[in-house]
Amino acid sequence: MTDDLFNTESTSNVEDIPWHQPLAARLRPRRLHEYLGQEHLLGQGKPLRTALEQGQIHSMLLWGPPGVGKTSLAKLLANEINAHFLSISAVLAGVKEIRAAVLEAQQQLQAYQRKTILFIDEVHRFNKSQQDAFLPYVEDGTVIFIGATTENPSFEVNNALLSRCRVYVLKGFTSDQLQQLLQRALSEEKGLKHKQLHLQEGAEKLLISAADGDARRALNVLEIASDLVEQGGTVSNDIMEQVLSGDVRRFDKGGDLFYEQISALHKSVRGSDPDASLYWFTRMLDGGCDPLYIARRVVRMASEDIGNADPRGMQIALNAWDVQQRLGSPEGELAIAQAIVYLAVAAKSNAVYSAFKSVRQDIQKLPSYDVPMHLRNAPTSLMKDMEFGKGYRYAHDEPEGFAAGECYFPDEMEARHYYQPVSRGLEITIKEKLDKLRMLNDKQSS
Repeated sequence: MTDDLFNTESTSNVEDIPWHQPLAARLRPRRLHEYLGQEHLLGQGKPLRTALEQGQIHSMLLWGPPGVGKTSLAKLLANEINAHFLSISAVLAGVKEIRAAVLEAQQQLQAYQRKTILFIDEVHRFNKSQQDAFLPYVEDGTVIFIGATTENPSFEVNNALLSRCRVYVLKGFTSDQLQQLLQRALSEEKGLKHKQLHLQEGAEKLLISAADGDARRALNVLEIASDLVEQGGTVSNDIMEQVLSGDVRRFDKGGDLFYEQISALHKSVRGSDPDASLYWFTRMLDGGCDPLYIARRVVRMASEDIGNADPRGMQIALNAWDVQQRLGSPEGELAIAQAIVYLAVAAKSNAVYSAFKSVRQDIQKLPSYDVPMHLRNAPTSLMKDMEFGKGYRYAHDEPEGFAAGECYFPDEMEARHYYQPVSRGLEITIKEKLDKLRMLNDKQSS
């Protein structure tokens, strides 16, 4: 194997290229030295490179965003170890197709002593029984399993399969790598060399920005733009803007990127950074996220991270949600942005959130205690005869409107202090009030 895995010089026979294929398919690397990117895995001394050099390819999961070369890498690995390559799409296939692939792998092994790489694209779309179907054949070595996924394998792949695979994280292409790829597309025979096109510098920057690390997207857009230019012409800024109009950045609704970005927004608000908060909010809008979803999450932030330190945050968040529902975009989005900035700079407290979690933990592990008799209502004479409500102290009739020493927990439980206000915002005052009331309780009990 060559020491330069990232040499961009093509060795593929142009006559073998099916010209009806899209540009991205024609430029797919045929040999490992044509493969661009993922130096952290394939560079000298890196784990996958070492495994290749030793000829010991193991089962693995390739996890990364779209257009980073997962399928290409799987094919190249099979080529490097001269293995039979079988590919199944989890979108279209089921257990029947898996069994057929396993049978073919067994035949290859018996007839030719040849290993088989079974590549499952979008493996996260397989359900548990489908994933279980090829577990025995991974374990006995019938196939070398390579799964590709854009989703977090920790959540989408069975533990049994996950334990038998090594997970490799593939990264999106950098701007420099995309620029290198575009130049290859324009200069190689299997690319667009025959059109002798020129890509204006501004147009190239626009395309690289819009591709957002996705090589397939970059090549697809370039191919569309090339169809609008005559041979020997220039792909100008105007042409590129025309092709890119309406295009959105990478944002997988419901997938990992979705949850990563909403997490970044939430953590930026919690961290009191209004600028980063606005950045992630706008990134999600730019990617096509429903503003109403973000509005709902902003209400959650107001409750979880601001709480009683500034109760106005909840109302402002609800108002923003209401504006989005009533007026739509862009007025609603501006209102949500206003709420996000307010929450980011507001005093923070998760005291209620922490108290709520602690109570739920206790309720799950403790018995279902009865309501104490003095806290039960007695709307009927029978219930009064049974002493429902007997001994209850009406707080409004007590000094300062507080029944000092009264216990409102089940008889079997000691009183607990779940809610611990922080020394920020309005909770400073709340803390002072609670400290006083708790002191009165302690005094009454002593």
